[in-house]
Amino acid sequence: MDVTTLDQAGELLRRTAASVVMPRFARLQPGESEMKAPGEPVTIADREAEVMIASGLLDLLPGSRVVGEEACAANPSLLDGIGEGTVWLVDPIDGTANFVAGRAPFAMMIALLKEGETVASWIFDPLDDRMFVAQRGGGAWKDGERILAAAAPPVLTDLRGIVSTAFCPADGLAFVERARGAVAEVLPTARCAGHEYPLVAMGYRDFILYWRTLAWDHAPGALLLTEAGGSATYLDGTPYSPASSRTGLLLTHHAAITLLLLDPKQIVAR
Repeated sequence: MDVTTLDQAGELLRRTAASVVMPRFARLQPGESEMKAPGEPVTIADREAEVMIASGLLDLLPGSRVVGEEACAANPSLLDGIGEGTVWLVDPIDGTANFVAGRAPFAMMIALLKEGETVASWIFDPLDDRMFVAQRGGGAWKDGERILAAAAPPVLTDLRGIVSTAFCPADGLAFVERARGAVAEVLPTARCAGHEYPLVAMGYRDFILYWRTLAWDHAPGALLLTEAGGSATYLDGTPYSPASSRTGLLLTHHAAITLLLLDPKQIVAR
């Protein structure tokens, strides 16, 4: 993908944030938000932003198709075949519960897939005006500055990370408890992958463990993370794929951290 297209997709997120999202932040009116599923809010800003972003992306790449979170909520079959052809994934507001509550964090995300592989991604934080961009083989960037993983080898007992237990199965909870006893600190999720992936990519957190793996939540951040030198794998160590429906995803700042956390000889309660 050329630099112009990368910049245009990022600017599309900025324009959408300015015209649709931020004018409604902490100003939602009665009837402008609802529950699309238990614990899953959606707002007029989510829906209008997705329409605006989708239209702009189709103009950028004629012949592509858009798979957005809110469109899929109405028609889940849109996810069929995301491993084929040129597909844009759109999460118009990631962290909608925070947006509804009038608090940070929330983000806006896009990923571009070609034959099921993420080749470019964008994460925009409209509150802090921060843009993260990644390109397959082209690196990870924050506001034009390269992001690179630290070279220092990790120590298990020094690790600090984030764990989301939402949608976690019983055997997963056992893994979480073993990890919790082995590392320095486990923090709860802020319910915004678009905020948490950059934290790991930049080394402010060492790892994240998520269970639900909806493609629009994870494809953008997984590319940012791996292009920065980190790792995105399932709990058996195989690489993350946005076209897979598998659950249980471990994101780390460095591949050596993944090896530590997935080694049963290492993860024992202290």
